[in-house]
Amino acid sequence: MTTMDIGIEPEARAEITEGLSRLLADSYTLYLKTHNYHWNVTGPMFGTLHLMFEQQYTELALAVDLIAERIRALGERAPGSYGEFAKLTAISEDDDQPDATEMLRRLLAGQEAVARTAREAFRLAEQGGDQPSMDLLTQRMQVHEKAAWMLRSLLM
Repeated sequence: MTTMDIGIEPEARAEITEGLSRLLADSYTLYLKTHNYHWNVTGPMFGTLHLMFEQQYTELALAVDLIAERIRALGERAPGSYGEFAKLTAISEDDDQPDATEMLRRLLAGQEAVARTAREAFRLAEQGGDQPSMDLLTQRMQVHEKAAWMLRSLLM
């Protein structure tokens, strides 16, 4: 294998890809949770929530690919199994069947968790001088903060 020389020190690349791997795990876990809720939501707001959850999981499905590809571009292996994601994610799996309001609360918490993870990874990318990762992370923070706002608005 050839040596990588893209202007980011190997130690910094390792830290950045660790942060991106946590973001990937959080994003995939939130994707799965959101898709589950899309399938299983019931109640008077079914149509609205079913559609909103579909929009959110579709966006997350595209995002996980971008995050994983950035990890690969930095020369590391992207995590890709449930076991790896479970070790890296800050988002818990459900062990019950929540109602629609509780789904909103849990997705709000998940969106905020992903935004925090992206913000932590941004600091690492900034310290390492990794502008492409900073750009990706800025976009991810914007998406998750907006999704959190939308979910929060339904809970007021």
